Amino acid sequence: MSSYEDLIQLEQQRQNDNIELIASENFCSSRIREACGSILTNKYAEGYSRKRYYGGCQYIDMIETKAIEDACKLFNCKYANVQPHCGSSANQAIYRAFLKPNDNVLSMNLGAGGHLSHGHKMSFSGQDYNIISYGLTDDGILDYEDLENKLFKYGADMVLVGASSYSRIIDYERIGRIIEDYVNSTGAEKPLYMVDMAHVAGLIAAGLHPSPFPWADVVTSTTHKTLRGPRGGLILTNNEEMIKKINRTVFPGIQGGPLEHIIAAKGICFEEAMQSEFRDYINQVIENSKAFATKFIDLGWKVISNGTDNHMFILDTFHSIGLTGQQVEEALDKINITVNKNQIWKDPLPPLKSSGVRIGTAAMTTKGWKEEQFTILAEIIVAYLLGIASNLPVNIENFKNLVKNLNVKGE
Repeated sequence: MSSYEDLIQLEQQRQNDNIELIASENFCSSRIREACGSILTNKYAEGYSRKRYYGGCQYIDMIETKAIEDACKLFNCKYANVQPHCGSSANQAIYRAFLKPNDNVLSMNLGAGGHLSHGHKMSFSGQDYNIISYGLTDDGILDYEDLENKLFKYGADMVLVGASSYSRIIDYERIGRIIEDYVNSTGAEKPLYMVDMAHVAGLIAAGLHPSPFPWADVVTSTTHKTLRGPRGGLILTNNEEMIKKINRTVFPGIQGGPLEHIIAAKGICFEEAMQSEFRDYINQVIENSKAFATKFIDLGWKVISNGTDNHMFILDTFHSIGLTGQQVEEALDKINITVNKNQIWKDPLPPLKSSGVRIGTAAMTTKGWKEEQFTILAEIIVAYLLGIASNLPVNIENFKNLVKNLNVKGE
């Protein structure tokens, strides 16, 4: 059997060779990877800065404090918790801190672009809380009227906004004003307004997507998607009493010792995101995504919402050429293009098949790709998949070479 080192090298080669289009993945800097693999992994540090349950944490305290300060500076807020191990852990902390079992949560339907931790029945969120879902319009745009109508009809203890597969700007202010109108009109207690910005955190950090502040009460995120950091979670707020509840819920509520090597890497990613080069990078990510989606549309394929404002879009392959998302994912993998199957709104197919694929441009933009490479890639994908859908002979090696040559030219 291969050694772990050999297997890591194989994965390194796959990442080098493949065109990476999974919207939730990216390539972090060597500085971040070095922090992830540093001696900080040796240190136990249960608790928070200057309130640890272990000795020898003086430098750990300095690292975590700096990461918190940099997170607050980057996102222009007052308080942060950098200990959540992942985005779902950050989300769970908010549920546990502010809700009771069976409380009403108004959130985006998974088929509309929501996340498992926003209320899916297989997640703690869907099992422990009463989920009321809003969806999309027929044009693939977040249905603000549906959200408003359901808030007034059912009420909510928390309004959760955010998505894992939605390609348009979310109007956080509009939703904030809907909540204000609901409270003023009904006299009901104000629901907690939570935003999960995991996918667009990098865009927000760069000032190229509206910030959820000052409208949201609490904001969660991951650090490894468009923010281009290590795998981990983050919680932000401007409310001092809320951060106290959040901190108690993260530790000792749902986690034990923090991963200080990852926290240091998070801090480095916040630092990197404050540089002007990062804004240039995010701007290119968006321009690449728009060019990529536009090319598919020009070639006659269906893109949900007919375009994109951010780093991703959903390609409806089933209604474009009759191939399921699963078939497309498996077919593209054979020519070293990595995507993931994804449901569309009101999808006629089950999740493991799905009608579409989610496509993102953040990772390949990190490799240096511009609009030209993405436009050519769209042509390669269309030609390849049309051959498969038509049951025509397809020269796999020929397409693999096209992908290889394009990958080399883009770096």
